[in-house]
Amino acid sequence: MHRAHDHGATITTSPRPYLGDTGQEIAARLPGTWNAKLEIYPRQHWQEDLVGSLWDSGDLLQTMLHDRVPYAVMLNNHAGTKLLLIERPGHTSGYLAGAFATEEYDDNWEEPNAPRSITLPADPDIAARAVAHAFLPNYRRALHHRRVDTVMTALNRIRPEHQTLQAIKESGRYGDSMPLANSHLLPEMERAFADHAWLCFRDVLEHAPALLARCRPMASPWPQDAAALARLREALANSQDTWAQFNDLRAELYANPATLSAREWSQVRSELGAAVLPAIATWLADGETFERQARAATPGGHVALSAPSPRQLTSRPARHCPAGERTPLMP
Repeated sequence: MHRAHDHGATITTSPRPYLGDTGQEIAARLPGTWNAKLEIYPRQHWQEDLVGSLWDSGDLLQTMLHDRVPYAVMLNNHAGTKLLLIERPGHTSGYLAGAFATEEYDDNWEEPNAPRSITLPADPDIAARAVAHAFLPNYRRALHHRRVDTVMTALNRIRPEHQTLQAIKESGRYGDSMPLANSHLLPEMERAFADHAWLCFRDVLEHAPALLARCRPMASPWPQDAAALARLREALANSQDTWAQFNDLRAELYANPATLSAREWSQVRSELGAAVLPAIATWLADGETFERQARAATPGGHVALSAPSPRQLTSRPARHCPAGERTPLMP
């Protein structure tokens, strides 16, 4: 302050406490282990870089889109949950807090399950309680429904081609009644289906295990669903080697994208899809049972007392299967 006065400069102090200290105080009061990191965005596009990762349907996203936010605090529990804390614009006190999407999701814009950010008071104790008892439960419920939607969207994209392929195999004829005997058409159709099916079914392999772990059919109105859920779990268990093989290959491709050409990668996808065809058939057969049990198992709420109303997936923005990849060889 003395040096500024000597040079004829004026310093105006903020009535707010240092945001980094506030973030640390809130993190220390949240359940579990959280850390807080202050980030500074001296240029507008640094702030805009966060927008694609935010998963929010409230004031936080609108502020990041339309207002200047020169700094923010990242709150991270290093268990998959990351929050953003900023000063509430246009006010001399208070904050906005919202969530980033989990790492497995890239397509967050106007996602229908997105939780709403929360307005926090200046007091760190009250703010932390609001995050812990209001925002985080809503966030977990939203993430649960997003994962259920992801699984059901994948199955609904596979189902028409699977039904068509099964009908052709049972009839022995293509759609125009052309016989399939002594034809290479059926193997080519099976290869194309396996390629497409893998791109979608890997969403099931990634998200369904955690959802199934929450399902308690004996505590629901549909205890008879236990047998179907057992079949679904077994199908996933039988696909674990294929899923592990894919993840190893994906890590290798991220490290060295030139490992496979686009044609070779398409062939690999077909082989992976062929390996999980029995699991795909099981999940298509018992998918509706899975959905009603998963909806009833929403965290933080009571078990549904009546059949849940599935969300209308047709209202979702068009999304190619799978969600956006960062490697050109993995469209």
